[in-house]
Amino acid sequence: MLPKSRPRGAPALLAALTALLQAAGVTVLVALTTMTALVAVVAVAAPAGADTTWSVVPADANGPDGRTVIDIELPAGQQVTEHIAVVNRSTQPVDFAIDANDGYLTSKGYFDMRPPEATPVDGGSWIKVPDKVTIAAGATTVVPITVTIPQNATPGDHPAGVTASVDAISGQVRVHNRVGVRLNIRVNGTFAAKVTVNDVHTAYTWSWNPFTPGTVEVTYTLANTGNVRLAPDSRILTSTIAGENGWDDTSEAKAREIMPGGSRTFTAHVTGTWPLGPIGTTIMAIPSPAGKPLPGVTAERVAIDTTVWAIPWPQLTLLLLLVIAVLTLRLTSIRRRRRIEKLIILNSRGTPLGT
Repeated sequence: MLPKSRPRGAPALLAALTALLQAAGVTVLVALTTMTALVAVVAVAAPAGADTTWSVVPADANGPDGRTVIDIELPAGQQVTEHIAVVNRSTQPVDFAIDANDGYLTSKGYFDMRPPEATPVDGGSWIKVPDKVTIAAGATTVVPITVTIPQNATPGDHPAGVTASVDAISGQVRVHNRVGVRLNIRVNGTFAAKVTVNDVHTAYTWSWNPFTPGTVEVTYTLANTGNVRLAPDSRILTSTIAGENGWDDTSEAKAREIMPGGSRTFTAHVTGTWPLGPIGTTIMAIPSPAGKPLPGVTAERVAIDTTVWAIPWPQLTLLLLLVIAVLTLRLTSIRRRRRIEKLIILNSRGTPLGT
């Protein structure tokens, strides 16, 4: 089953506004650009009745070759020819525009590509592709892409992508749909896997149950200051007089990369930490290179220490309630004893009760 793209968010809002303008007798044509995440196989259907669906995958000269991305590693000044396969799954011929541009990661760590109107300035500018291809209904066309590394290219990773796209009209909204393949371009040379930890913020959350420890929330930013893609491992340690607690990122998000010059913000929750005054917190990051191993490259661990104070309010409240309860019981016991003593004295004197 191939997913179909529909205008959502801003396109839907613009469509609603356009309808209102049309009701007033005003003709409006709005151009929008939509972008799908670049993965190995993605299919998009244009809005309205065109029902255009297609996919783009890495290929060799004969057709799709089973790869999910195209990895290229060359020294500066070298050239290589790769291929993508564009599969027209529609019931009519389609003209596809072919575009190459720089790649980047979204705030959540997903790969994307700069819009076609943006001029590439890095790896995308090294790629030569045909402007467009016309593909018959149900047919597959292999498109050659030539990557030429400049002589002055800096060593390291230069992400890029190649897309096949079509324009479609949905009402009065023009939507640009594109599907593409990611290119991991790596220029040979001296590689550096480095990361810094910035913008560290810690906070403590108490448990409503005084017999249950609370949670330390740590928000921090990892910045890739090297020249290769990183998939860093992170570990958070908290320390109190009651002992240490640790947190390891076991989520899928930890495998998402950070591009050279890029950064990502993470949030960790260290549970099982008792609020016993100052809580020492250590954030450790290991800048593990993403993709192919890099022999001889040492990824140095980075550690940042910080402290957050946590006063044991639930435990102090419980202690206060216990003290009040004990004092209340004691006062009640004293009053009861005095009442009994008074009754005994009155009874021994023969004084009627209530006198």
